[in-house]
Formats: sequence, C-alpha cells, structure tokens
Amino acid sequence: MVNSRSRLVLVALLTCAVTAVATFLLFGRSAPPGDASPEAGFARDMAVHHAQAVEMSFTVRDETADSAIRGLSYDIITTQTAQRGIFMGWLQQWGLDQAGSRPVMAWMAGHGGHGGSAAPVAAAGGAAMMPGMATPEELKRLKAAKGKDAEVLFLQLMIRHHQGGVDMAKAVLKLTTRDEVRTMAQSIVDTQNGEIGYMTELLTARGAKP
Repeated sequence: MVNSRSRLVLVALLTCAVTAVATFLLFGRSAPPGDASPEAGFARDMAVHHAQAVEMSFTVRDETADSAIRGLSYDIITTQTAQRGIFMGWLQQWGLDQAGSRPVMAWMAGHGGHGGSAAPVAAAGGAAMMPGMATPEELKRLKAAKGKDAEVLFLQLMIRHHQGGVDMAKAVLKLTTRDEVRTMAQSIVDTQNGEIGYMTELLTARGAKP
C-alpha cells in the first residue's frame, strides 16, 4: 500500500511538473507585453510618429507636380498607414489601450533613446516630442510653402523624421524578443534608411542639403 501510494504521489508530482513546463512553453514565452513594456511604447509612439509622416506627405503631394516627390509621398502614405494599422492591431491583440499613461518615449529611457542621429524636439510649452518630429511651426511653414520651396522643406523635414524613426526602431530591436516586433522594426530601419538616401539625392538635385 505504501509503495502504491508513493508511486501515485510520484506520478502526480511528475504530472504537475510536466504540466507546468508545458504551460510555460505554450504561454510563458508568448505572454502579451504589458502596458509599460517597450513593445507597447514602441507601437503607440511609432503610430503617432507615422501619422505625422503621412500628414506631411499629403501636404506636399497636394502642392507639387513633380513626379518623384509625388511618388515618394505616395509610398510613405501607403506604407506608413498600413504599418499604423499593424501597431493598433498589436495593442488590441495584447489587450492594451491605444493610448498609454506613460510619457512619450519613456520606453526608450536608458537605452539610447535620443542618442542617435535625430535629436528630440520640443513642442510649445517645452513638452517633449519624439525624435525627428516636426514642430507645429514647421508644419505651418510646410503647409504655406509652394512648388520647389515645398519640396525642399518636405525633404529636409522628412529626412530628419526618418532618422528619428530609425532611432526608435533600432532601440526596440535591443529591447524585444518578439518576432513580430523585431520583423517590423528591422523593416523600418531598412526601408527608411533607403528613403533617406533617396531623399538626400532629391535635395541635392534641388541645390539643397539635409
């Protein structure tokens, strides 16, 4: 009887251990990011960052007849609008609100958040903004510009904007192990670095510099 009970206890313990390991493998590694996680911060902040890029692209597209600028603006509008939808989908899938309570860019604190090529700017009142973002005053200038002046200002603002986006993507690559986040971040790094080179060429053709 003792041996039977011992075997039953041993089997029960082994079953619990196997169940615990299986549960960890199935759910522990794929547990959704929390509200204060780098993944959530990246998704929220990059969605806002992308929204401004789309806004600027619509602005210049309506002010120029240049085929290269119009093609570039169309690519930015379609690509970054689609990516914003993915970011919002992540947050919904993770059971998180689209807007968080943490300060802008808090997820990058201590991880080279503003140490890249694009320095942070400040909005009216000194509020912190994401790296590369255009100020409200710069957006007003872009909306008022026409022709070549609009093209040059758009390219200058968008190069800086892309540099900030690349900094953010590189930062989350250091902070996450989630495949979907890493894939998206690397895509942003590759795509926007390529567009920075192209926009620099367009600026040079217009006698201007970043």
